[in-house]
Formats: sequence, structure tokens, C-alpha cells
Amino acid sequence: MSSAEPPVLPPPPAHRAAPPTGVPGPPASVVVVGAGLAGAQTVGALRRRGYAGRVTVLGAEGVPPYDRPPLSKELLSRPSPAWLADDLGVDVEDLADEVRLQDPAVQLVRRRASDGGAWEVTTASGDRLTADSVVLAVGSAPVRPDGWEQATLLHTAQDAAALRAALHPGLRLVIVGAGWIGAELAGVAVRAGAHVTVLEAADAPLRRQLGPVVGAHLSPWYAAVGAELVTGVAVAQVRPDGVRLADGRELSADLVLAAVGARPATDWLDGAVPRDPRGSIPVDTTGAVPGLDGLWAVGDCATREHPLLGAVPGGHWSAALHDPDATVAALLGDDEVGTGHAPYVFSQQLGHDLALFGVPAEGDIVLFRGDPTGGATGHDGWAAFYLAPGAHSGSTSGDGTTADGSPAADGGPEHRSIEVRAVLLVDSPRDVGPVRKAMNRTGRLRVNLDAALDPTRRLRDALA
Repeated sequence: MSSAEPPVLPPPPAHRAAPPTGVPGPPASVVVVGAGLAGAQTVGALRRRGYAGRVTVLGAEGVPPYDRPPLSKELLSRPSPAWLADDLGVDVEDLADEVRLQDPAVQLVRRRASDGGAWEVTTASGDRLTADSVVLAVGSAPVRPDGWEQATLLHTAQDAAALRAALHPGLRLVIVGAGWIGAELAGVAVRAGAHVTVLEAADAPLRRQLGPVVGAHLSPWYAAVGAELVTGVAVAQVRPDGVRLADGRELSADLVLAAVGARPATDWLDGAVPRDPRGSIPVDTTGAVPGLDGLWAVGDCATREHPLLGAVPGGHWSAALHDPDATVAALLGDDEVGTGHAPYVFSQQLGHDLALFGVPAEGDIVLFRGDPTGGATGHDGWAAFYLAPGAHSGSTSGDGTTADGSPAADGGPEHRSIEVRAVLLVDSPRDVGPVRKAMNRTGRLRVNLDAALDPTRRLRDALA
């Protein structure tokens, strides 16, 4: 796997028996819609917790579950998918009663109890499956704007195989989007000898995910590896031979790759399940869809309530890995469901390792540990701490300035503990474990700023 995580244990030899239909207790049958990480973890959790009822898995790609992050991070170094049966020990074909890896769900209908089942799932083949409970783990789909049919995407193992075959020295590659995928692919393509140009409509890479202050410090990374980054300009047209920008400029390319984001793959649920404007399914802290008994959602397709963080949108790898266990616990009526975990995103891009814990918000105050400007060509680790507006007045970064670069009022950080909304670690592998452990305890993190912003002191000593 791309991140060290405890392996998922195989199911115990003795399974909990499902009660007869109509008797209160665990459902007699479960359909898991989606055969990615969240779907596989759901099946694994069902069997690990002793569920002996019927489990059906519906997939869309025609291949067993695999981990998606290596598709971009390890595009060239890992030519075959990171199969979850090998990496996590979760083999859905062994654990589930029926596995349809190329028969995705196309319709969901809630049935009356008198009709023999709580839910009916219609598949692409036309079959209708009934189940007492349905877990939606359908993930996300890449955004391809209208008129961009000539742009390549990277979302599936098949996409990765096609891109891997296309990369060669001298290839003129234009990547539209400087988010997680765009940045990771830029570094991989440069190492393959391609001439890479990355176009970003915002004023900085990863602006939406990390904010403008931090994003600005990532811009020099592109030139440092030999890629060109163009910010603040939109793409007006994608053609087979390149792109035309909104300002009239033309860029020639042998290959254009769109990496402008992803949205929950939930369009097929129109009229059946409430969704927000992004298409995400709002769920409670357990993953249950409010008002629809027996329906659950996990992973990228869900916006999950966290007991302390509030509504957390999907898209975090950690959500697909960890949330299914709590969801299955609630589905089975187990007493201990868990309190949630801090969202976690990791990235390997342009020669740097990033780990983001929590969810930064627009307008957050950003304080730095170490010098983020020194990491463009070197590997000096640094960190960014995100604080809610008003949480800290007159605070300084490691270089004696506030987040906007203005001189600090007191010339140094305050000596007190303060709550941090999110933490970004850059090239700081020894700090990943302590920060993740501390943040997962409650979902929030308190730090002593005096120690946290001093790179000569151990970060773990600053964690409350």
C-alpha cells in the first residue's frame, strides 16, 4: 500500500447467524454497491464482525478491488494494480456470497416489507436484487467538462495502463489542474522524460485543498523538477493537438490530461436518495442515510457527520479505509460503533511527501513550522498549522511573520496551547505517526505553539 496501516484481519471461524427475515436484529441480506476500497472494507468488516447473512457485491470495472492512490503516485513503478486481496487481506470473492464485478447498480428503489425486502437494486444487466440493507460505496467519478472529450483521464486501472503506455521521452504533456492528481502526475511524467505543462485556473496549486498561503509555497516545486506551471488562467478548448486558453494563447500537446477534480458517482440515485449540490450523500456519524432505514453510504460518495468536526465530505483515503467498520458495527447493532477519526490525505508529488490531517477551511489562519520556502529544491521538512479565524491573534510563523507575511506584533509565538483545525506535514515522515495518533484521539488537535513552531524541538513534544 501507499501508506502504512494495520492489516485487516481475516474473519473469525465462527460467524454470527442472521435471524430469520422479519425478526429484529442484523439484516438477513446486504448488497454492497461498489467494489473499491470502501466496498471491500465493508465486506471485510461484515465477516470480521461475525456476520453470516448473504452478502452481494456489485462492481463496475470488471476487476477485483484495488487501491486507487498508487495509480498516480506509482504510475511507472507499479505496472499492476495494488490488489486489496494482497495488500489488505480482503478478498471479496472469498468473503461474499455473490460478486458481480462488471454489473453495476443503475437503480435503487425502496420496497415495502410486504414485498419481501427493504430495498431493490437493479443492475446494468437488468437483474433485480432485493436486500434488507444496502451499503453505497460507489466512490467518485472524474470531472470532464463539456467539450473536453479529447482529454485523457486517470481514474481507473485501465486509464493508468493507457497513460503508462503513452508516456515516453519527448512527449508534450499538458495537465489541466494542479490538484493532488495533477501534481503527482507532473512529477512522474517529468521523470519519464516528458515535457510537462500544468495549467491551473486558481492562483496557486492545491488552493482549494490547502488554501492560497500554503499553495503559493508549492509553486516553485514545478520548476525545480523541470515542469512548467501556469496559474490564473482557464482552458477554453481542448483539441487533439493541444489547448486554447481563455486569454487566447495556444499550447500544443501530444496528450492533454484533465485533472480538474472528481464528484461522487451518484447520478443514478436521482429521486431515490437525498444528495447535496455536489452529489454527495449526507449521512450521520455511523454512515446511515437519515430517514431511509437499511440504507448506508461510505467513502467518497458520502458526507459524514463527525462528532467534533461536523460534516466531513468524502474524498479522503482514510474515510474509505476506516469508516466502513463503524458503519458495519451500526448496521449489525453492535454496541461500540466508535467516535470517528481525523480525515487524512497523503501525497507524493514533485519530489516531496505531503500528509494532511483534518479539513482546512477558507480563511483559516496559517502558521508555519520551519521555512516552507527552503523546500523548493531541498528536502527540509516543514509544517503548516491551520487555525480558525480569530483563534489566535498576533501569532507568528517560524520566521517571525504572520500568515500573510506581515511583521508580528510581539516578535514571537505565544506560550499557550491552542486548538488546530488541520495540519499539513511536508517531508516530515517522523512526525506523521505522532500527529495522526494525537488527532485521532478526539478528531481535534491541541498544540503548544512555542514548541510546535520551533523546528529545533520535536513536534511530538508540542502535541497535547
